[in-house]
Amino acid sequence: MKPASRSDSQSVQARCVRLPAKVTDAASLAPVIEAHALSRGENDLLIEVRAAAVNPSDVKAATGLMPYAVFPRTPGRDYAGVVIDGPQGWIGREVFGSSGDLGIRRDGTHASHLVVELDAVVEKPKSISWEEAAGIGVPFVTAMEGLRRAGIPKAGETVLVMGVNGKVGQAAVQIATWHGARVIGVVRKAEAYEGHANSKVEVIDASATDVAARVRELTGGKGADIVFNTVGDPYFQAAHQSLALRGRQILIAAVDRIVQFNILEFYRGQHTYVGIDTLGLSSVATGTVLRELAPGFAGGHLKPFPIKSSAIYPLEQAKAAFIAVAGSSRDRVILRP
Repeated sequence: MKPASRSDSQSVQARCVRLPAKVTDAASLAPVIEAHALSRGENDLLIEVRAAAVNPSDVKAATGLMPYAVFPRTPGRDYAGVVIDGPQGWIGREVFGSSGDLGIRRDGTHASHLVVELDAVVEKPKSISWEEAAGIGVPFVTAMEGLRRAGIPKAGETVLVMGVNGKVGQAAVQIATWHGARVIGVVRKAEAYEGHANSKVEVIDASATDVAARVRELTGGKGADIVFNTVGDPYFQAAHQSLALRGRQILIAAVDRIVQFNILEFYRGQHTYVGIDTLGLSSVATGTVLRELAPGFAGGHLKPFPIKSSAIYPLEQAKAAFIAVAGSSRDRVILRP
């Protein structure tokens, strides 16, 4: 199938959220809407964006916590939309995607249009709305990449998810239970698990229970085969003490960067620590991860996060959307051009 040449491609004037310079906090953001001409390369797609998510990493990049973030730029890593120009057979397709470099090192998804590599996109299931598809990206990619690197859990294995009601935590639960694993979740106060799962999730209230002792009790003394620690150092010791022989701990975040741990227990336990930074994944690499998840969404084993109407903002209210995310909103916040 011969792709269209660059000379045949469309050029559009995209309406883009622009961040002129880094700021100290979300309240100091001063995004503007600007028109920018976009056209695709021969192996790219030009997408009309129908919805784009706002992630905590978007806020961190805007507030100077990522020194490699460029300014000025259009932020945004996650998106869903319609292909309006591309190689033969692609025009009109409904797609979604995410990226580690979009919106950070190059212009991103908080715009009316987007240019992205053909191999970066995934076809959107018809049963999923634009907003839901846009909300899949970063949380599910982070969860899947962590479990891929640690070893996809098998039926009979136990996965302990620290911060189970966060979006990455919920995605990890969905993926692990899809593959037949038992999941135990940890919360910081008394609350039930809020997300979708394919089997029962036992929840431990860390404010009232010794997490490691309870995990040992629930697993007959064995411990967890995988600990997905979405919080970082506050749960590091409990995670370490909860690991089974040859257990793996996945780490994606930190509050304080330095932790102490018992090296003797580490090597005698034959443990593995897996660090995940999805900002290191290109759009194409991210697309590969999302394609592994696609059968789960198609089969109903994986479900997108519910999107509240109050968490959907137009591009002109991008600052309010960023402030909502900076305020630790549990809602999946979406921009809709």
